[in-house]
Amino acid sequence: MNMNISNAYDEMRESGGNVRDIYQTFAHWLQCTNIGKLNQKSREAELLFRRVGITFNVYGEDAGAERLIPFDIVPRILSAAEWQVLSAGAIQRVRALNAFLNDIYHGQEIIKAGILPADFLGNGMYRPEMQGIDVPGGIYAHIAGIDIVRTGESQFYVLEDNLRTPSGVSYMMEDRKMMMRLFPELFRRYSVAPVEHFPQVLLNNLRATAQPGVSKPTVVLLTPGAYNSAYFEHAFLAHQMGIELVEGQDLFVKGNAVFMRTTEGPQQVDVIYRRIDDDFLDPLAFREDSMLGVPGLVSVYRNGGVTLANAIGTGVADDKSTYTYVPEMVHFYLGEEPILSNVPTYKASIAADRKYILAHLAELVVKEVHGSGGYGMLVGPSAGKAQIEEFRARIIADPGNYIAQPTLALSTCPTLVEQGIAPRHVDLRPFVLSGKTVTLIPGALCRVAMREGSLVVNSSQGGGTKDTWILNDAQ
Repeated sequence: MNMNISNAYDEMRESGGNVRDIYQTFAHWLQCTNIGKLNQKSREAELLFRRVGITFNVYGEDAGAERLIPFDIVPRILSAAEWQVLSAGAIQRVRALNAFLNDIYHGQEIIKAGILPADFLGNGMYRPEMQGIDVPGGIYAHIAGIDIVRTGESQFYVLEDNLRTPSGVSYMMEDRKMMMRLFPELFRRYSVAPVEHFPQVLLNNLRATAQPGVSKPTVVLLTPGAYNSAYFEHAFLAHQMGIELVEGQDLFVKGNAVFMRTTEGPQQVDVIYRRIDDDFLDPLAFREDSMLGVPGLVSVYRNGGVTLANAIGTGVADDKSTYTYVPEMVHFYLGEEPILSNVPTYKASIAADRKYILAHLAELVVKEVHGSGGYGMLVGPSAGKAQIEEFRARIIADPGNYIAQPTLALSTCPTLVEQGIAPRHVDLRPFVLSGKTVTLIPGALCRVAMREGSLVVNSSQGGGTKDTWILNDAQ
């Protein structure tokens, strides 16, 4: 997606070119730092990341093909006041989404109230197997990634909600470790909020959602295996939390319990932080051909013998067609005004919206409602006529599968590129943790579009990452 980035909000510089207050210290440091040193540090970071094994697999490429996500050594800096707004807005949103999930799998009051359409339960992400099932604490999304974009001074919008198996935490943490290693002198000039306690907070939250009566819950992380695109993160988080990383074959069901095979014999598992999609969790309940899950797991889960995080069926809350209703959910469940707004969204399933979408395909971003990772997406301003016409036919054939949004001028941050330091578009994914309380660590995954003018930040589409600095005070 290409556009004139001069129209975008520059987080470092004002329109006249003056450096904003929050970046003054960084700008002074940058003036005193040779560009050659920055390039050297960037190469050093790449080498270190390769040694650690921070790579991801790209679906659709040769089997086993791995890439290193580009890492930019220029941090994104946010003030304590800016973070307070983002944090409160993201927490509010997840509270509403958890309330929605509890409702949609129980009384369905939001449908009875006419806020959601009567045919909503036909959504492909809705899991009838979860209807009437009580989950511990009413928590469905124990960890949620809320994608936020910025278009102006105080203009933040939620682009997507990720409630199934959100990824990116490992990059948030490893980017911070890398920056502290490469630029300790820069950290001394800022008071940056720490992020290294994230795994402990996550573990405490997971333990808190074990079934009542379990005093010392055993928690494991269930991964699809080494060929999954986020496997590094699975191994990283399991290690950081001090829990076992397991695959489906390491677990088995006996009675109303799940056990882990160990060298000392079976050990009961109380909480499973699962990074496997619903369809593959249990071949007896969902896909019969799944070799990744645990036969009988869903039965134990439904009977209260184990906690799954995130819960089965959370996909109905991060579906892109559901996204349009989240501000109304905040009103309905919390009785509050939404702190963060949605990006204006058109639904192809609605006749008037569909007419508008089809007439403005060259200007819009079109997404599949169940899509993720930048796949199955049309970026109108940069698409050719053939691709636009292909999407036109797709929308007409299956309108319920598509939504469209205007092309936003995402804010830019200074980024190290071949030409030196230049602005590149960014987004932000803070991670909201739900346990006994709903919390947000002062940090986030910042994704950056490395190509000039590009607005596509997804790692699968060539985007990179930055360290996000949340300042502790009014610097």
